[in-house]
Amino acid sequence: MTEVPERGVPEDFAGEYQSLVAQVEEHRRRYFELDAPTVSDGEYDSLERRLRAMERDHPELAGQSSPTLTVGGVRSEMFEPVEHLERMYSLDNVFDQDELRAWARRVEGVLGNFPPMLCEPKVDGLAVDVVYREGRLVSLATRGDGRTGEDVTYNAQFILSIPTRLEASDLAGPPPGLLEVRGEVFFPVGTFNEINANVMEQGRTPFANPRNAAAGTLRQRIDRRLTDVAAARHRRDEAQAAGRTVDRIEGRLARLEADTERASTQLGGLQLVVHGIGARTGFDPQAQSESYAALASWGLPTSRHIRVHATFDDVVAYIEHFNKHRHDVEHDVEHEIDGVVIKVDSIADQGRLGATSRAPRWAIAYKYPAEVVTTTLEDIRVNVGRTGRVTPFGVMSAVRVAGSTVQMATLHNASEVERKGVLIGDRVFLRKAGDVIPEIIGPVVEARDGSERAFVMPTTCPECATPLAPAKEGDADIRCPNTRTCPAQLRERLFHLAGRGAFDIEGLGYKAAVALLECGLVTDEGDLFDLDGDALATCPFFTRSTSQGPQLSANAGLLLEQLASARERPLWRVLVALSIRHIGPTAAQALARDLHTIEELVRAGHETLAAVEGVGPIIADSLIEWFAVDWHRAIVDRWRAAGVRMADETPESAGSAVLAGVTVVVTGTLVAMTREEAQEAIASAGGKTAGSISKKTDYLVAGAHAGSKLAKAESLGVPVLDEAKFAQLLAGGPSALT
Repeated sequence: MTEVPERGVPEDFAGEYQSLVAQVEEHRRRYFELDAPTVSDGEYDSLERRLRAMERDHPELAGQSSPTLTVGGVRSEMFEPVEHLERMYSLDNVFDQDELRAWARRVEGVLGNFPPMLCEPKVDGLAVDVVYREGRLVSLATRGDGRTGEDVTYNAQFILSIPTRLEASDLAGPPPGLLEVRGEVFFPVGTFNEINANVMEQGRTPFANPRNAAAGTLRQRIDRRLTDVAAARHRRDEAQAAGRTVDRIEGRLARLEADTERASTQLGGLQLVVHGIGARTGFDPQAQSESYAALASWGLPTSRHIRVHATFDDVVAYIEHFNKHRHDVEHDVEHEIDGVVIKVDSIADQGRLGATSRAPRWAIAYKYPAEVVTTTLEDIRVNVGRTGRVTPFGVMSAVRVAGSTVQMATLHNASEVERKGVLIGDRVFLRKAGDVIPEIIGPVVEARDGSERAFVMPTTCPECATPLAPAKEGDADIRCPNTRTCPAQLRERLFHLAGRGAFDIEGLGYKAAVALLECGLVTDEGDLFDLDGDALATCPFFTRSTSQGPQLSANAGLLLEQLASARERPLWRVLVALSIRHIGPTAAQALARDLHTIEELVRAGHETLAAVEGVGPIIADSLIEWFAVDWHRAIVDRWRAAGVRMADETPESAGSAVLAGVTVVVTGTLVAMTREEAQEAIASAGGKTAGSISKKTDYLVAGAHAGSKLAKAESLGVPVLDEAKFAQLLAGGPSALT
């Protein structure tokens, strides 16, 4: 087995690690940014657990960009940004009692005993941050990346469960001057089922789970809808005053009003449950349960199912109880439950335990196992993705599992179909792994009657008739090699580049991408930024009929407006938009941070690219292979010519490179900023952060509870800085310390 000389990591192990990082980042993007996951929670959890295990075996692999160190999600630029007053974290997961007991022992190791634990059902919803000042609501924001979320305050007025004003109470007195609370917005079980029934009646794809339904609903631009209604009313009034016919305007107005009413009603169906506190003044609870009681007394909705338990066995009993009753309407469970959250109740003890870069050490989520049902596999079909991968999927008799109705499930590739041994017409076991994405486990062999038939993988692309083949020898995936002109790949790439993790072009949805291709307005994504009003006017999808003849529709105006904004996106978003295999937001951000321009990236050799933290040899190979293709480079050239930004400002050009060439490690708990904020400050000053101490480390910044890194720094003679010295370093560089 060959090893990488510099790090001593087996080459095949490092390759698997980089591939796994790319997969996890892509699944995160689909889940948090697109609200459209393609794998189950269970599958994602397995990938992330494997990633953590690999990093435990080889800690040197885990750079600051590792998904295990970050909170999933990227803020959409469709909304104004909101900086959270305190960092919002994700939660680490456990899946059985042994893992839960191991977490509890780690807690006991720090605190010296098993502390009282607060337990509450885990809500399948969207995490939000709500801020009140002097008892009045001032902002509602999504979690985003944990530091910056999307400002959806306007929509709060439609959500009746979010109080706009907090009231004084006998229990806790008046609300504090500043109160930041964390919670989940969700749809009650009945409301979610009604929404999906309505969606399917309209011939649209139902929401995969309540979380995606809540996210899609909360992120609606109701303000834009109301503006469109007001404009339509104004046009109607002008037409009436002029004596013109208003039938068409009235028809459009009626549709706009109905859509707006439906959207606002759907928002009104959302509920909030508060499960945490952030920044506050004049409010100093001693326990999580005490804070919940105060929040409820001021009018904030908290869970009715919160319990504090003194023993591990009592915690386990609580978990088992809600696993049994998770779908019982009679048991007063108002939302979908995908597990139980266990928290150390004492806030002082929470501070002692601290947090990693992505999750508190004082809380854990116990996730329930998947549920299994049986249904009939009516057919197996295939679709073609943006990289040409041809994926079989099962079409099943509709069946309810884990709280929602399921009709389709991915089968990954032909080998997987063969491995599972399923035939078309089989009765199959189906589970909703992680309560999100359905998965066919295998056939009920005893139920076969001889009418079943085997699935035959197509040999040509169903969209362009190109012969299919593996991308390389031994690859289990079959791909369409017609990457440039295959309609399916073009359609998926256009849809991908418009996503929240790329150019974030709301006006370029799936139907718009199809229309651009069918009308011949784009031959590939290189044409996108050359679109103008005259071109869109030739495509019926982007026009509307008026008494003066066809006019550009509102979605055409939105597309053109957002294309103009997309030209100014940072370089990392451009890299994601290019659909380069394995390049997700994390790798793209690392490349943009180190190389700054597309020209530097193209000129960089394999060694330079692979050395970028968070990239590695597999992604480096993928980049070089992509840019070696003439028509790929032509896309970049056409985007550049159309004004798309292809470079980022460097710290040097911004005049802030006081830490150029300096490597800093941050450990422990800082007072003035979080560890992540400290690392960002170092990068902004031109420095580099690392996750471990070595002879190449220039400084260690040590906060409270610094631990083993402090001891290692002292043994290696690495200078150790307290928070005051760190501030001097950021302001003036190493010379400021002498």
